Amino acid sequence: MQKLLTRVQKANSLLCVGLDPTGNDAAATQRLREVIAETAAYAAAFKPNLAFFLSRENGVALLQQTVQRIPAGIPVILDGKFGDIANTAEQYARFAYDIVGADAVTVNPYMGDDAIRPFARPGKLVFSLAKTSNKPQYGLQDQALATGGTLSDRAAQIARQLDEELTESTIGLVVGATEPASMAKVRAACPEQWFLVPGIGAQGGDLEATLRAGLRADGSGLLINSSRGIWQAKDAGAAARELQEQINKFRTVSSPTHA
Repeated sequence: MQKLLTRVQKANSLLCVGLDPTGNDAAATQRLREVIAETAAYAAAFKPNLAFFLSRENGVALLQQTVQRIPAGIPVILDGKFGDIANTAEQYARFAYDIVGADAVTVNPYMGDDAIRPFARPGKLVFSLAKTSNKPQYGLQDQALATGGTLSDRAAQIARQLDEELTESTIGLVVGATEPASMAKVRAACPEQWFLVPGIGAQGGDLEATLRAGLRADGSGLLINSSRGIWQAKDAGAAARELQEQINKFRTVSSPTHA
């Protein structure tokens, strides 16, 4: 966690650059090099999406090479949405941390805290899905519980409890940008935790509304992810710089410490 805090302060950034490589292997490899080189100055973190690597014959090797190219001071979030338990989850954690070299992961908490705990190693950061940005035809997250609230509310509550319990690691949340009211609700329930925020750009999330709803009182606590918006840009560095500047402009407006 300290690595992320140091990077956020040093780069004055809450931008997470998503790495979802498309195209053939040669084109993807070249574009990964370009995006990392051009955006590193503006990135608080990089987030390689595991599926976009595993779909390639030599995808694990490409993922390892990609992580090695990322400057050492910038955290790597492996977006695998891991969701198993017991010794299977332990193997996923070993893959993410020991084989790939990630600093953080995304986890699906559907099976409860047993799906999160194996990833909570000392110094590591786990982002547990709470309220995601997709809009399924048949969804689970908004289902009301007999005990009150929704399933996504309960997922956020579990993550907060684990964050308080597992003091050597940090448990954050994945909260999408497509519903600012939901973002505000989760922030009210989890005032101190870090949120990884997909949904800005191609999915239609409103950046200013997201920051107003989700920033902590210190003007931090969010990582705003951009994947396609940067990957598909003619100039990835310019796209990253522009988004970083937009985030920081709204941070000064949105944070109570700058009111």
